[in-house]
Amino acid sequence: MTGDQLEVGVGPWAGDPPADPRYDPELLAEGDRRNVVDRYRYWRREAVVADLDRRRHDFHVAIENWQHDLNIGTVVRNANAFLAAEVHIVGRRRWNRRGAMVTDRYQHVRHHETIEEFAAWAADRDLPVVGIDNLPGSRPLETTSLPRRCALLFGQEGPGLSEAARSACDQLFSIAQYGSTRSINAGVASGIAMHAWIRAHAGPPPA
Repeated sequence: MTGDQLEVGVGPWAGDPPADPRYDPELLAEGDRRNVVDRYRYWRREAVVADLDRRRHDFHVAIENWQHDLNIGTVVRNANAFLAAEVHIVGRRRWNRRGAMVTDRYQHVRHHETIEEFAAWAADRDLPVVGIDNLPGSRPLETTSLPRRCALLFGQEGPGLSEAARSACDQLFSIAQYGSTRSINAGVASGIAMHAWIRAHAGPPPA
């Protein structure tokens, strides 16, 4: 579903309310206008997160945030759509949540002050750090498979991965481009990379 096709929500529950504790009495009474799939209509937020946690995938997503990057909200939204284990914000703690379209309420987000701190966190979990950037020596994402367990790392809009981030990467992949622009933004790149992981490792989504 694209941003232009978002559901407008549903009205109050018709008939006797369900006894299932996953349902939110307020939403049942007033209607549910959240941007959630139908299976989660009227559910409490905590119940939605708990159900997602049972099915989260084995990849993490990290993005550098040294200049208050506006792409971070889109990265978080993509991570929710593809059910990443966690999103890691590296650098500044504050980020513009508008682009996340409230999906950060359902997605685990962790902060790291530095790339070194993030890299140490990943190393403690034997989690390869995979950089996505069109750099010399990067392998084409289109011709290989991402590791099942990994952390996809994206840089700032414009400069891409910082030198410290490049040094922290175990592998580097590039996304093929065919037009005149030198780069695509991190929000778009994250969606492409996450979907590449989905194609390689994930089954069909729930009905």
